[in-house]
Amino acid sequence: MLLRTTVDFLLHDWLKVSELNQRERFADHSRETFDAVLDTCERIARDKFAPFNRTVDVQEPVFDGEKVILPECTQDAHNAYVASGMLSAAQDYAIGGMQLPYTIEAAANAFFACSSVSIGAGMLTVGNANLLMAHGTELQKKVFALNEFSGRFTGTMCLSEPQAGSSLSDIATRATPDGADFDTDPLGPRYRLKGNKMWISTGDHELSENIVHLVLAKIPDAQGKTIPGVKGISLFIVPKKLVDLESQLTGERNDVALAGLNHKLGWRGTVNTLLNFGEGKYPVRSPGLNGKGAGAIGYLVGLPGQGLRYMFHMMNEARIGVGMAATMLGLAGYYASLDYAKSRPQGRPITAGGKDPASPQTRIIEHADIKRMLLAQKAYGEGALALELYCARLVDEQHTGDAQQADEARLLLEVLTPIAKSWPSEWCLEANSLAIQIHGGYGYTRDYPVEQYWRDNRLNMIHEGTHGIQALDLLGRKVLMEKGRGLQLLADRINATIERALPIGKDAAMHANALAQALQRVGRATKMAWSTGVPAEALANAVPYMQAFGHTVLAWIWLEVELASHSDSAANIGRRQAAHFFYHYELPKISAWLNVVEVRDMTCANMAEDSF
Repeated sequence: MLLRTTVDFLLHDWLKVSELNQRERFADHSRETFDAVLDTCERIARDKFAPFNRTVDVQEPVFDGEKVILPECTQDAHNAYVASGMLSAAQDYAIGGMQLPYTIEAAANAFFACSSVSIGAGMLTVGNANLLMAHGTELQKKVFALNEFSGRFTGTMCLSEPQAGSSLSDIATRATPDGADFDTDPLGPRYRLKGNKMWISTGDHELSENIVHLVLAKIPDAQGKTIPGVKGISLFIVPKKLVDLESQLTGERNDVALAGLNHKLGWRGTVNTLLNFGEGKYPVRSPGLNGKGAGAIGYLVGLPGQGLRYMFHMMNEARIGVGMAATMLGLAGYYASLDYAKSRPQGRPITAGGKDPASPQTRIIEHADIKRMLLAQKAYGEGALALELYCARLVDEQHTGDAQQADEARLLLEVLTPIAKSWPSEWCLEANSLAIQIHGGYGYTRDYPVEQYWRDNRLNMIHEGTHGIQALDLLGRKVLMEKGRGLQLLADRINATIERALPIGKDAAMHANALAQALQRVGRATKMAWSTGVPAEALANAVPYMQAFGHTVLAWIWLEVELASHSDSAANIGRRQAAHFFYHYELPKISAWLNVVEVRDMTCANMAEDSF
């Protein structure tokens, strides 16, 4: 109930999402259709996901030597999600979609993430299919993407390798042309792939008819050499089971073998795998050739050497999805600890004469420090949700706005995506830690769900680009791109909010002035970090920079929310109090972070290895 109230407020009172219905693509929709989608997803999440969150945590995936076995509830949840139509929610009517704004799709998916992020929904499948719709051939779209949108097939992204991790320029998977006629296959130039991929979520299962792997690999030249770095990386469609031109399974397995399951701290309900491509476990015949060749069959997507650029189409979507998952885990912990604090009696009120041991116990929510921890969780979780939905609204602007709106949305997304991924993954994890603290010793046991929320959330600072990588991307690329135009555009939007807030009232004006100072400080730190032009100096404190940048962005988001909280309802008073908390307890932290950025402090970078 709390989540739905917050979602409705952010969508309608703040983002005015119904204004999108004035655009041709969304003209058939209304507040009623949006509410119907949210109602459906809220119900499915409540009935098919939430009751089994602990089940999938305890009953981890098992490989019996032939197939991966999952609890029955996972299949039921998957089937219900597919039946909801959410896999193709934002797609054209012509291919079975609902042509919903991405903002509504993101909001609807929030209910599933809050109920059981471990069971999962369709983030990778939708991202995979969207990539193919953007960069694949018409036949690749028909055979693979459309069947992912319908739920017949599921999809993965295969980037990391055991020896390379996040260093994609060092991947060792190779793709060689499959015979002399390799470039005449209707599904795309046909290659044979050999290599190993690690950390592949949903990499093997029986939930769908087929799994479509998108695999990064390098194509050697005639001498067996590859282009060094990321310019030599290409992208391939490698289905688990081979299909014909009508999307029907041929009955033959591709040479993709499950090498093992990763046993994780959290997200235990989601299969995570090590996959071997082309090891010979399932030797497969080449179309048009006699005999069975070595390697998994893969079809080139787009042009050779452009694989990483194409994959970032999926990765950027996934990063916003990770931010939303982290957000919803933070809010799930907040709701659980709020309920607990309202019912748990412990201690007595502090009065002028001290504590009266004969007086009745008070509920812990009446203690100031419990309120501090609850307010922090609210500020982190609801602020992060507002950020994610704002980014989703930018996606709609990019796709359906006029030329200027689309270009501005593109640039803002470039700058905000590292924040949308990193900020919730750090601070909503902290919210989960506070939820455990509120539960006391009980929070450290499996009798309550908050310990699982923390374990599940700990992944989000790692996958789809670690915290450090997001920071390097932000300070090393995003704030500099197009001569800093994206950063300036963000500053313009923040300044516009400041101008709106100044005449509203004492609190809003105080917050506006604090935000103006923070924005000025971030701008100064950006210039000072790069003042010597030495990347090693500029980027030595990229993470503190990102933390300060993120807190400034969230202060802006909270000021926006505060300005939209017009009435004196309990919910709006709570939002204004959360904004007040953020400005008093959180925003002042940026000074410490930016101090080391501005002086290009090399304490960490210059630490000698043998001194550790």
